[in-house]
Amino acid sequence: MTNTRVNEIDLLRFFAALSVVFFHYSFRGYAADTMSVMPYPLLAPFSKYGYLGVELFFIISGFVILMTAASGSLRRFFVSRVVRLYPAFWVCCTITFAMIMVIGGSRFSASISQYLINMTMLNGFVGVPSIDGVYGTLLVEMKFYALVAVILAIGRIHQAQLFLVLWLVLSVALEVKPISALRSLLIVEFSAYFIAGATYFLIWSQGVSLTRVGMIILSWGLAVFQTINRLPTFEKHYDTAMSGNIVAGIITMFFFVMLLVSLKRTGFMGRYNWLMAGSLTYPLYLIHQNIGYMIFNIGYPAINPHLLLWGTIVGALVAAYAVHIFIEKKFSLPLKNAINNSLNSIHCLTINAVQGVRGLQKR
Repeated sequence: MTNTRVNEIDLLRFFAALSVVFFHYSFRGYAADTMSVMPYPLLAPFSKYGYLGVELFFIISGFVILMTAASGSLRRFFVSRVVRLYPAFWVCCTITFAMIMVIGGSRFSASISQYLINMTMLNGFVGVPSIDGVYGTLLVEMKFYALVAVILAIGRIHQAQLFLVLWLVLSVALEVKPISALRSLLIVEFSAYFIAGATYFLIWSQGVSLTRVGMIILSWGLAVFQTINRLPTFEKHYDTAMSGNIVAGIITMFFFVMLLVSLKRTGFMGRYNWLMAGSLTYPLYLIHQNIGYMIFNIGYPAINPHLLLWGTIVGALVAAYAVHIFIEKKFSLPLKNAINNSLNSIHCLTINAVQGVRGLQKR
């Protein structure tokens, strides 16, 4: 296993983030939950499928996280995840909270205690509502990280394929005979995407095998089955009609594109550096939703909806760029060094304590 940047992943991340932005701005906010007063019927019939960008994120996450964990170091994995997630999150969460206080109106509210618990990124585990709805997917991601961390802790990351097979088999079994606690623990609702992404990494780094092809096919089947199964709930909540064929086609396209990535057959996508696009993805995802809705609620109908929509998208991209340049690039390395120094100190204190106990025992 190697840890080389895959250019295509950055472009796919950006595409996934944009699809979610369009889903929120031109469909979801107005369609349900009374978050936005501004409709955008021109794009709504298409952008209502943009929520599937989250599923693409999960496939990419499976690929990238197994790549990150491939070194076998739990400490390195832990530090990399903290450094990657928290600086941008702290800033975006704070900006969103401040905007809610200033222009949230009657549709958006948050308390200081809710904000402080959100800043830990663990609010989902203790039942505290998120400041912004998009943070819910971070809970899913952190559950996945925890599963990977367990494999690292027992020193079995080199047997990742075996664990992925077991996870896939259990996910299928839990669809047939649901056990709620196990479904939550194993993230069965989205496990097919994580498993597929991790399997794509194995193909990318180690080559194709019959087992891996079978895992991809079974993951694809499970993903399509589950997503179409959820469509009636989606249709009822948003009062809209969805095409199961389109949903299945989009998911199939995600699986096919990632297969091309794993086989290194993506042509121009892989030859060009899409690093900046990839770098904007995370802060864009974090900062766009509720702030965008609040801007719509203030500006509509006084401002032309086309100008309001596209101007807000540009504004969200500019804000994401600023967070990346002034926060992520500036503070990630100092935070990494601080965490490593703290872990070194804890390690030294632990060793000294153990040696002290042993010395007392010898006396």
